[in-house]
Amino acid sequence: MQHLPNPTLKPMKFACGQRAQETLVMIKSALLYNYYQEYIKFIIFTEAPLTDIISEKLTDWRDTLSQQFDFELLSLKFPNQSAKEWKNLFKPCAAQRLFLPSLLKDVDSLLYVDTDILFLSPITDIWKYFAKFNETQIAALAPEHENENIGWYNRFARHPFYGRLGVNSGVMLMNLTRMRQFNWEQHVFPIYKEFKLRITWGDQDIINILFYYHPDKLYIIPCEYNYRPDHCMYMSICNSSRSGIKLIHGNRGYFHSDKQPLFKTIYSAIESYQLSSNVYNDFLLPLRAALNTQSVNESSCGKVSGDILLVANSLFSSSY
Repeated sequence: MQHLPNPTLKPMKFACGQRAQETLVMIKSALLYNYYQEYIKFIIFTEAPLTDIISEKLTDWRDTLSQQFDFELLSLKFPNQSAKEWKNLFKPCAAQRLFLPSLLKDVDSLLYVDTDILFLSPITDIWKYFAKFNETQIAALAPEHENENIGWYNRFARHPFYGRLGVNSGVMLMNLTRMRQFNWEQHVFPIYKEFKLRITWGDQDIINILFYYHPDKLYIIPCEYNYRPDHCMYMSICNSSRSGIKLIHGNRGYFHSDKQPLFKTIYSAIESYQLSSNVYNDFLLPLRAALNTQSVNESSCGKVSGDILLVANSLFSSSY
């Protein structure tokens, strides 16, 4: 797949365990914010018990949103000699992404996202960063932290990591063609063998170690494309006031927790929205009201409510 002005966008995700509903809400957010109606291809690696659940709902949505997207459900596949070990690295099936270059040989490039990601902007916003890669870069990630005082890798890691503060792997642009040319997986195996007893965050740590040794292969995207509770729960450390928060990451269960109600509020608003209904009346107005409640306003992360709404206000208010 080439990076054309109107690309075929291929978000990739893995659904394991109890993640079917979270997967569907993530996909719904991408479709909801697909304002320019780009054709999107979702590739989903999942386990047999979840296949029918996901397929049935996506088939209904595809019939509703004719010609806007398609999907492909694939079974998990890990290296034969250590399949169980790789599958259970950190979280069920999280390590699958390490083997995408060899599993998807016909795919040039894709956007990988964890299940606990929600789009708050058109996918084209982040896809444009492929065109910013120089000739050596094979992937793009956002920093794990913005502040050394609360960084995890610089304080606790027992292994090498990228840059000053490491990178977070929840949102990852992957040029699979270049990764194959780099022999990506032949770098992954020795890293895991050497550091497996010293890593905490599974595949993310492996990715950090790899780019520590090959920093020229990585492009860094701004924090608003992987906005997490750590960006606002202690202090505001991601300046998203100009462009808005583009993708939000409810890691550590924050979409289902009341610790920082902002995250659960956004998830609930997207989960409740019915695709093809009036976006302004049935999504934007309820979201504005929910973000203006006392519980959100009095929380540490409530101060970024305006940044959450920035893109939605721009896209959807002008349409009605």
